[in-house]
Amino acid sequence: MSLTRGTSLLLRSKTGTVGIVIVSVLVLIAVFAPWLAPYDPAKINPSAILKPPAWLIGGSSEHILGTDNLGRDMLSRIIYGSRVSLLVGTSAVVVAGAIGLALGLISGFYGGFIDNVLMRLVDSFLAIPHILFTLVVLGVLGPSMTTLIVVLGITNWVSYARVTRGEVLSIKEREFVKAARSIGVKDRMIMIRHLLPNVFSSFIVIATLNVASTIIAEASLSFLGLGIQPPAVSWGGMLSSGRTYLTTSWWVATFPGAAITLTVLGIIMLGDWLRDLLDPRAQGQKYAKE
Repeated sequence: MSLTRGTSLLLRSKTGTVGIVIVSVLVLIAVFAPWLAPYDPAKINPSAILKPPAWLIGGSSEHILGTDNLGRDMLSRIIYGSRVSLLVGTSAVVVAGAIGLALGLISGFYGGFIDNVLMRLVDSFLAIPHILFTLVVLGVLGPSMTTLIVVLGITNWVSYARVTRGEVLSIKEREFVKAARSIGVKDRMIMIRHLLPNVFSSFIVIATLNVASTIIAEASLSFLGLGIQPPAVSWGGMLSSGRTYLTTSWWVATFPGAAITLTVLGIIMLGDWLRDLLDPRAQGQKYAKE
């Protein structure tokens, strides 16, 4: 994929531009959180409980977005919360992608009995409600960041496996794969050198969009008390603690909710642009209408 074409598509796509800006800013905030946050996100200040944002009556420039029910600075907590969301979202996608990509390659390449067994395994996972499975595992093993990443990864590998298998079924019949087989190239090397690069573009698109859904899943589980545990900061946990104060101190829940919405929206926009960039057919159909 040429850099010129990618730049051209980005300039023509408003959603792609907005998505890249949002995601880039979020990544920078997460990386430089210790320098950007004005306060320790876990520091309790009894003298500043439920202070409103700076632009409301009673607010001050010391706490631009106000404070929560324990006097902790909302801006600092939202900044540090971005770290947790990105870490859990990307790590869980890496786990799910590695499992799904490997099984999809094996299933599509060998076919036959191996394909039937792996596809029945896929069907079994599709029959299990993901949220119920996640709640049960976290309830038994106990909530922690590591457990959360592993569980979210295990429950989301199916889509990668199905898409990869479908791509491999068509690619393995092409001449360059048959030529590699005819000269005695090992199956493992064929999958790594010839099949994997040709399915990677679809994998990247799915992975990008899956980061957004994983961030929502992490926030939902943290909201229920089975995700990220204090003193670590999670946007879902902030929503959970702030729901009690919606009628009196709306900012405690509103700002973390807005952060989740903006992050997911930016990632979805980025995924939409990547689909156009990496799939010439989708790009051609989209701009043929313009």
